[in-house]
Amino acid sequence: MTSSTDAGPTPESANSAREQAARERALAAKERRARPREEVSGPRQRTAGKPVRRKSEGQWALGYREPLNPNEQSKKDDNPLNVRARIENIYAKGGFDSIDKADLRGRFRWWGLYTQREQGYDGTWTGDDNIDILEARYFMMRIRCDAGALNVAQLRTLGGISTEFARDTADLSDRENVQYHWIEIENVPEIWRRIEAVGLQTTEACGDCPRVVLGSPLAGESFDEILDPTPAIQEIVQRYIGKKEYSNLPRKFKTAISGQQDVVHEINDIAFVGVNHPEHGPGLDLWVGGGLSTNPMLAQRVGAWVPLDEVPDVWEAVVSLFRDYGYRRLRAKARLKYLIKDWGVEKFRQVLEDEYLKRKLIDGPAPQQPERPIDHVGVQKLRNGHNAVGFTPIAGRVSGTILTAVADAVERIGSDRIRFTPYQKLIVLDVADDKVEQLIAELEPLGLHARPSIWRRNLLACSGIEFCKLSYTETRKRSQVLAPELEQRLADINSQLDVPITININGCPNSCGRSQIADIGFKGQLIDSGDGNQIEGFQVHLGGSLGLDSGFGRKLRQHKVTGDEVGDYIERVVRNFVKGRTGGERFAQWAVRADEADLR
Repeated sequence: MTSSTDAGPTPESANSAREQAARERALAAKERRARPREEVSGPRQRTAGKPVRRKSEGQWALGYREPLNPNEQSKKDDNPLNVRARIENIYAKGGFDSIDKADLRGRFRWWGLYTQREQGYDGTWTGDDNIDILEARYFMMRIRCDAGALNVAQLRTLGGISTEFARDTADLSDRENVQYHWIEIENVPEIWRRIEAVGLQTTEACGDCPRVVLGSPLAGESFDEILDPTPAIQEIVQRYIGKKEYSNLPRKFKTAISGQQDVVHEINDIAFVGVNHPEHGPGLDLWVGGGLSTNPMLAQRVGAWVPLDEVPDVWEAVVSLFRDYGYRRLRAKARLKYLIKDWGVEKFRQVLEDEYLKRKLIDGPAPQQPERPIDHVGVQKLRNGHNAVGFTPIAGRVSGTILTAVADAVERIGSDRIRFTPYQKLIVLDVADDKVEQLIAELEPLGLHARPSIWRRNLLACSGIEFCKLSYTETRKRSQVLAPELEQRLADINSQLDVPITININGCPNSCGRSQIADIGFKGQLIDSGDGNQIEGFQVHLGGSLGLDSGFGRKLRQHKVTGDEVGDYIERVVRNFVKGRTGGERFAQWAVRADEADLR
């Protein structure tokens, strides 16, 4: 017998079930209206201690299995992983017009596919009402690169796919993935064949499922890491990714695992961070409930020390708890962070231990917070005696041509390990001392700098209105002009900046570009031009950061800048920072205490 989550779509049975559920709801409402009401002579008195009735949040563990929104219904009608067979056997042969909308706008995500934005429509068109207009016949495809780890053959394959099928587009995301654009459905099976032949995949690169696992670009080679968690990452991917029992979560689930704090662990649903236990030695500290978007929350420490060999089991337990207890009524409240907020981390740990692990976790110490982002840009020595060289494409914008050229250069200097980072950077490992300058010289003409300016190094952006249907403003394209512009505008004071100033540009409130945790963060929106028209603009967040000053940026009342004013604004604020800071003060510290006039 085939379960409802494994079977193919059956519109007749689904419609019948929905009609039956509607009849039952109508009958229940009629019965409630027919009940006699008690007469009261005065105002109704609330009984002391009587609990307030709350709406069901659709938690499976509490018996609520009936879908409460269309997304949950779609996942119940057919497990999204099943859509691959339809892509290969029906849609790739029949073309875009043959695609069922429930697959196109939902289940395709589990295989790394989103329709991209139709060209020529500005931010005034952004919104669900215009989805049929904004939905192009082309796809963004996300290649899953767990821990950002690649070899030369894989990188060369990614470059070839870009030039042949994606109009030479390729962006490095802040999740260590590669994203293509202009992908046609007819070519998807061939792309899958090529990437899987070299050990890559798009499985669960998007969707309500466990997405790519962030890992340290220098795992196993860094002098600063507590331990190398690569075996745990590999085991998680092998055991759980693409498995149907973990593919229907309330919302997306983001993971970060590293022996040091270089994977933005505070903004992931689950993170394991290297720490030394005074009795048990090297292990990992467990964090849960991080996430940004419209209601940002930093992850909380569970207070548990986890040995390396137990990380996959603890990860599975947390995912299972989220699957069973996570909120499924409203998608805006379906991330793990909302459950953590309501339960508190103490209850979360108790349920995790009692119902899922069936044992107690070991209490452990907190890791020491770093003073600045660990992005691995530049040259640094490795444990194996060679070097890592970190390069900075502006906001992750590369191309298939560039990726192929990098693969060729890396092969020429005798390396076979490339890494992507959570900061949209590219790292080459195993570079011999006498090959470092050769590699730097070969990649710099490609726009990849190993000794970049502060602006080229610390600028991050999402896809923006160029390709994203949710965006109101241009972001990644704007960043390509902004970085060199700032280098020139601030040439007279750049040498005085002994601390990083991060700039994150986001095209909408969803914060794929992490606007809330940048020194200067821009959140895209439409603003009034003063003559009744709406134009591209940004709300500004100031002084956000992770690590030593973890927190979200300060917002100024009624303060917005237009898209054309971004460069002017950054220059003004940075000059005020240089003028007003105390010795060694970081931007996040200054922004908290600065006069509002200096921040406008």
